[in-house]
Amino acid sequence: MKEIENLGTNKEVFFFDTYAMFEILEGNPKYEKYSHCGIITTIFNLAEFNYNLKKEIAKEKADELTEDYVGFLVDVEFGDLTKEMDLKTKHRNLSIPDAVGYIAAKKHNVKFLTGDEGFRDFDNVEFVKK
Repeated sequence: MKEIENLGTNKEVFFFDTYAMFEILEGNPKYEKYSHCGIITTIFNLAEFNYNLKKEIAKEKADELTEDYVGFLVDVEFGDLTKEMDLKTKHRNLSIPDAVGYIAAKKHNVKFLTGDEGFRDFDNVEFVKK
């Protein structure tokens, strides 16, 4: 697994969903260029990342890898809740962290980076598949 290094060194910024975090961690060459860009994400994506890491690796290492992203968190505001849940209702295959993240990306005027098939045809998405 590749550890996060030098995140946020480039001026281009993307919203990292959990899929993107795992692809970078696993060293997917298609995600290499994103490993040095600016990042934003939400606490919901970090929760999903941490949970899935803990199913695969030791708790301490999972927590350490998750903590690498703490400096890139953006707030999720109550006022965005209805937009996020409207999206989730319309696209039931999306997780709540995905719906929250997609709306956060739009709010912060950055592209939502993912390889999740549920987002393949969405606008404002940088879709990168394995």
